Parts: sequence; structure tokens; C-alpha cells
Amino acid sequence: MKRQIVINGKTYEVEYDTTDENTAPSAPPMEPAQSIVLPTPPVPGSSQPSDVDESKLCRSPVAGIVARVNVAVGQSVRAGEIVVVVEAMKMENNLAAAVAAKINSVKVKVGDTVKASQIVVEFE
Repeated sequence: MKRQIVINGKTYEVEYDTTDENTAPSAPPMEPAQSIVLPTPPVPGSSQPSDVDESKLCRSPVAGIVARVNVAVGQSVRAGEIVVVVEAMKMENNLAAAVAAKINSVKVKVGDTVKASQIVVEFE
């Protein structure tokens, strides 16, 4: 029997033998999951001013390294659109726009190290 599996976004076709009658039926194939991390509020006790409009910021929820920057200044994005990808502990964390907006500034570039709660993108 042949099946297609997806690993890290790449599709592979695998073939396996189904002649063993004692084998339990497999679960139905699942669609790959899309991880979207929405902006998080600043860490309590941080030096961020309290009058900052958090809806206009995208913060990294984890410390890590910027793997991809998918936007540029002046670009319009939809709610849920991935703006930056941060790699932490060999996992990619997709940071997405919480609402439709226009990019005001991009605070990071590929290869930058970011701290948890660091601002990565500002919206207009």
C-alpha cells in the first residue's frame, strides 16, 4: 500500500506491506498543522512604558533566532498573516499579525537573536 506523508513541509510517498492481519487499522490522514503565534503582552516588570498600544506591536513570545522575515516597511498584511519566524529549540514559531494592518517598522533581520517579549514588528 502507498501513502503520502508530509515532514517539515516536504511530501514523501511511502510504500508498506499490509499483509499482517493482526495490524490495527491506521488513523485517517491528517492535514499538516499551521502554527500561528499571536503577539504577546510585555513581560511584567519590564521597562516598557504602560501607555504603549500593544495592538500595534508584534512581540516574540520566545527567545530565539530570527529564521525568516516575511514583510517589509509599508507592506499591508491580513490578520493571521505570518510576519516573522523565530526558531527556538529547533522549533519554528510563526509570529502573525493579530489584525489587518500596514507595517510601520521591522525591528529585526534574519539571524538576529531575540529575547522573549522583544518587539519584532510595529504596525501603523
